[in-house]
Amino acid sequence: MSSASSASSASSASVYTAAIDLGATSGRVILGKWSRNQLTLTEAHRFPNEFRSLGEHDYWELGTLWHEVQVGLRKAVAALPRGATLASIGVDTWGCDFVLLNDAGRLVFPVHAYRDQRSQRGLQRLANTRAALERIYAATGIPNVFYNSSLHLEETVTTCPAIEDLASRCLFLPDYFNFLLSGRMENELTIASTTQLLDVHSTDWSRATLNYFRIPPQWFSQPIFSGTKLGRLRASLRNGAPALALTQVIAVPGHDTAAAYDAMPAAADGTDLYISSGTWSLVGFESDTPVLGPNALAARISNERIGDGRYRPLTNVVGLWLLEGTLKDFASHPTNDREWAALVSAAEKLPSGPASRGPARLPRRSSAKADERRDDLLEVTDPAFAKPPSMRAAIDAQLKKRKIAPPKNLAGYTRLICDSIGQGHADAMRNFEKMAGRKFNRILIVGGGSKNRILCQATADAAGVPVVSFALEGTAVGNIASQLIALRAVKDLPTFRRHLAANLKQRVYVPHGAT
Repeated sequence: MSSASSASSASSASVYTAAIDLGATSGRVILGKWSRNQLTLTEAHRFPNEFRSLGEHDYWELGTLWHEVQVGLRKAVAALPRGATLASIGVDTWGCDFVLLNDAGRLVFPVHAYRDQRSQRGLQRLANTRAALERIYAATGIPNVFYNSSLHLEETVTTCPAIEDLASRCLFLPDYFNFLLSGRMENELTIASTTQLLDVHSTDWSRATLNYFRIPPQWFSQPIFSGTKLGRLRASLRNGAPALALTQVIAVPGHDTAAAYDAMPAAADGTDLYISSGTWSLVGFESDTPVLGPNALAARISNERIGDGRYRPLTNVVGLWLLEGTLKDFASHPTNDREWAALVSAAEKLPSGPASRGPARLPRRSSAKADERRDDLLEVTDPAFAKPPSMRAAIDAQLKKRKIAPPKNLAGYTRLICDSIGQGHADAMRNFEKMAGRKFNRILIVGGGSKNRILCQATADAAGVPVVSFALEGTAVGNIASQLIALRAVKDLPTFRRHLAANLKQRVYVPHGAT
């Protein structure tokens, strides 16, 4: 269990909600209890998820996912106190993937996974047509990426033209599970914004972009805002259970990253930068306007949406993938918490710089100055780090090319990698500051990287601003926050965040040398 705070009405009655949180590798059903300004989370059900290959293509097993959702719902009800009822349910998933349905709600086409290689031809065609690439980015604010729904839908229509006669609706995965739960077909805004089909200047679809990809516009309805009540849980799912008699299905932020952002206890003045740190670092912020233009396109800034219609400019920085890969190249590496603590302690004791790796040219140090950058770190944007046979060898090759001595041991690699990722975070922050014309006063970090002291301190030192790490179940909390606001148990998101921050366990990393 974990606890977080939210604002409340004068009533002290408990409100129970369920977050269905589906990820590309695992899913969870989380029961939330809100009472006396406290949100307590209980994991009712967890299950694995993966796509399956059939021939040359990759598919999701939606029947299995739906079965697990129903199992989780029953477990959540069983975990309720005697006499308690479940007020609502909300669903969030990963982005981009979709289902095609007929008027009766039946699937009319297999559900491909976003990693399916079928999008490659369209990806290359758009990349090689500069004028079209610029028009699409100006219209949608989403860069050209292999997982975009636009490319996958284009391939479906091109290779299976009869689908235009068979399909009448396109729902993205959280939309589809909302339909299974409530019987109502709607497209939710945050998940729609991952598709490269939404108009960046409105909350409706971009007709010019749909035409470019030859996707039927009648497949979509105008996206709804998160917090919309879709209706009661289907009678067939209630099974006469008193706890589900009045359960509402609520369209929460359908994209899991958007849900996680809602859980961030951010300052109301918009001066916080967010990092969701794991294998990748997702770096972004909330904005009333999108970040567009040639520089944003070159930086591959993705202007996804918040549930209320505002923007969530985002960029990807390679994250702990570097360390995960390097560990595989050492016969002896941490396998439990004690060994991880020992590695982190050893790496922390090493000086930040080439002294941890042997003789090399003297680097230019940044201290906490925002306009300087160390030159002894890895260039984390190097394509060689994408999927190398040996991550250690790839790192050593880059260092050798730049005449920098490699680390002596695993602790040295850990220090180098964390310092380099921290610099990558700082570079992303400064790019956003230049493109958006704003200054960030703090960096809020959640995810696996938030537990890494070296990475958090390196980020603070490189960025020159404090880093605040949180122990937070981001997607589940954001999912439930949206439900509580829709139920009027919480006034609004700023109120939720303010009270959340007061009760969260957090640690602040101050830049070395800061006054």
